Amino acid sequence: MNKILIITHTKDNFSIEKVTEYIEKNSCEVIRFDVDLYPLENKLSTVFQDGSWISFLETSEKKYRLDDIKAVWYRRAYNMGKGLKDELDPKFYGAAMGEVRNTLFGFLESIDAYSLGKPSIYRRLDSKEEQLKIAEKIGFNIPETCITNSPEIARKFIVKHQNVIGKMQTGFAIYEDGVENVVFTNVIDEGKLQELDSLVYCPMQFQRRITKKKELRVTVVGQDIYAFEIDSQQSEEASIDWRKDGVNLLDKWVRTELPADIEEKIEELLDVYNVDYGAIDIIVSPEDEYYFIEINAAGEFFWLDNLTPDHLISKSIADILCNKVPRRDNMVFA
Repeated sequence: MNKILIITHTKDNFSIEKVTEYIEKNSCEVIRFDVDLYPLENKLSTVFQDGSWISFLETSEKKYRLDDIKAVWYRRAYNMGKGLKDELDPKFYGAAMGEVRNTLFGFLESIDAYSLGKPSIYRRLDSKEEQLKIAEKIGFNIPETCITNSPEIARKFIVKHQNVIGKMQTGFAIYEDGVENVVFTNVIDEGKLQELDSLVYCPMQFQRRITKKKELRVTVVGQDIYAFEIDSQQSEEASIDWRKDGVNLLDKWVRTELPADIEEKIEELLDVYNVDYGAIDIIVSPEDEYYFIEINAAGEFFWLDNLTPDHLISKSIADILCNKVPRRDNMVFA
């Protein structure tokens, strides 16, 4: 029985169970590695001796051999090393966490098996600038963009385009008095020009604001494309960034079809990155122009999966992991 390794954490959502269910229907075995239990509960070992490499994962339930797995799904690596800080002298904690991360990521990068996602792929796709440059070369429309920590350059861009949005290139939250404040996309107008002096401390991404007829979230798994649309302009909270009202919009997304040329560009984009999964955000203007915004290598899909019959996105993920459908070759020693 072929073994499929899933990298996740104990608090992940129900998508893991649905994908696991389909993997088992494909007569494959699932090995779940919850990284928040590593290294205090889960033990990861790789040994080279007698001319062979052997890797093991030891959990509280079982010891698994990993050097013969057929595929790995790098789903999430949240809360790695949970509890470790409480066990170590503070002067050792940083170094220990560095070794924990390097050991896990080194193992994942070196697996001689098909990988649906890798740490190195996620790091590359963190570059919004590269994404936009590749998308533009492929033929996507992209918004006029300025990425800078120069207040002067930012002001000139805002004055020229008038209607501009500002956003960070990474998703994060600011915690104040124990309260999480997620940093969303916001409108930047000329009235805020004087506030840009602090830009010298932290670069931002500015883009010409595209009037929205609708927004698309396109989940791609191999050759399967699942496109959903939403009229985010019906909600004042969601009009600039639909995530601000994301919970209330969960069941408002509707399955849609993409123009053939947009599907071709999406497939080419995944070819360039040599990945089989991506969650792509697209804005459709009133003139029916499609604007590429970004691709997320590990973007959430579960709320859209719930809107498909029999959780088709989960099935596509299981099928590609079990080599039931065509996939891009990314094995280390292929």
